[in-house]
Parts: sequence; structure tokens; C-alpha cells
Amino acid sequence: MQNVLRIATFNIHKGVTSFNARFALHEQRELIRKLQADIVFLQEVRDQHIKHSRRFSAWPLDGQVEFLADAVWSDYAYGKNSVYPAGHHGNALLSKFPIAKYENTDISAHHSEQRGLLHCEIAVPGWQQPLHCICVHLGLFARWRRQQIGLLRERIEEMVPADAPLVIAGDFNDWSMTAGRELVHGLHLHEVFEHHGGKPARSFPSFLPVFRLDRIYVRGFNVRHVEVHSGPQFVKVSDHAALTAVLSRV
Repeated sequence: MQNVLRIATFNIHKGVTSFNARFALHEQRELIRKLQADIVFLQEVRDQHIKHSRRFSAWPLDGQVEFLADAVWSDYAYGKNSVYPAGHHGNALLSKFPIAKYENTDISAHHSEQRGLLHCEIAVPGWQQPLHCICVHLGLFARWRRQQIGLLRERIEEMVPADAPLVIAGDFNDWSMTAGRELVHGLHLHEVFEHHGGKPARSFPSFLPVFRLDRIYVRGFNVRHVEVHSGPQFVKVSDHAALTAVLSRV
């Protein structure tokens, strides 16, 4: 029975560095592989972009999600959130275990910013219940995030049994450190870095993190280890650090 899970979350900035200066998807794939996660939560995955596919010779023909999953993660799901003439991007989840079903829900709070919740049910070997995983990327403004947290809460209350294992991870854009309170107090989740060190991890900018934007919330797990993957080498990878957590079932 699989009692220990390694979780990762990473905002890949559409596979390019800041200001679209450099194509970084290959370095991102190598980094994600080194994290050795069973399940990877990804934000800002640009699965199709006509102009970038012409500009960058190494752009994957089959899309970024399949390229990142490659032969390591047998299952993956993609939630298309933002669609534009050149292509689209959204959240994605890579899993070494079967994804029994998934649904992407629109939680956009304003027409200028498209956001979604990618909710996957994963069949972990030996578990009587599916593992519920929700990948999120919340809005830039506090009032939008409050609305989106409310929709996330409704989703959990309606679709996730109270005794089912649950992981929520992604880019919360929570500069004010208030977005997660309702998850913690209302839904009995806990943030893995806050559980270990008192506060969520510093994750932005990745080369020298100051702001605590990225989170991993869990229910039904003990937290065995957490780590922030950041440093000067990330200048050529992404503006966000990657976060990992090692979890064990309660």
C-alpha cells in the first residue's frame, strides 16, 4: 500500500522566462524530474501557442503538458483556462497513479483574467478512497481571490467527502497572507509550510524569494518534510520557486 506521497507545485510561467525572453521548458522538465514527485501541480502551462511554436525551435509539437509528463508520469490532466487567438494556457496535474476522473471549473472573477480549478480524483494503489487533488491559480486582486476561495470551498463541500484525503496546491497570489484562512478554519485543512515553520513558504521571485505566493494545503495527512527549491539558477527557469512536500496518510 502506498502510504507516503511526494507532492510538488510549480508555476512554469508558460514555459518561458520573464518578458518571454528565453524558452525554458526543457530546463523546467529537468527540474520537475529531479523533484521526484508522485503528483505535480502546475500553473501557467501554455499547451498551445502558434507564435511561440514558430519562434522557439525546441517547442514541443504535442503540447507542453505531454512534454512535461513524458515517460515519468503516466497520467496527466489539463484545464484550459485562458484562450486567445494564438493558443491557450491553464493548470495541469501530472500523476504516477491513474487519474480516475477530472473536471476543470471556471472561477474567473473578471473578464480580464481567466482562472480555473482543476479537480482530479486519483486512484492510489491500496487506498479505499480516491485522493482528491485540486490545482489552483488565483487572481491578482484580493476581492477576486475572496470570490475564488468561496468557489473553491463550495467545490470541496459538494464534491469531496469529509473523510477523503485532499491536497490543494498552486499559486495563490496571496500577497496579503489572508486567502487561506477560510481553508484552514472552515475546511480543516493545513498549509504544509505553515504547519512546519509557522508561515507559508517564500516562493517569489524564485532567485531570492520574498513573497509567500505558492501554497500546499492538505487534509488527512501528516507532513513529514517540506522544501523550497529556489536560488540564482532559477533566473533561467521560472519566476516562481518550486515547492515540495512529503506526506503520509493519517
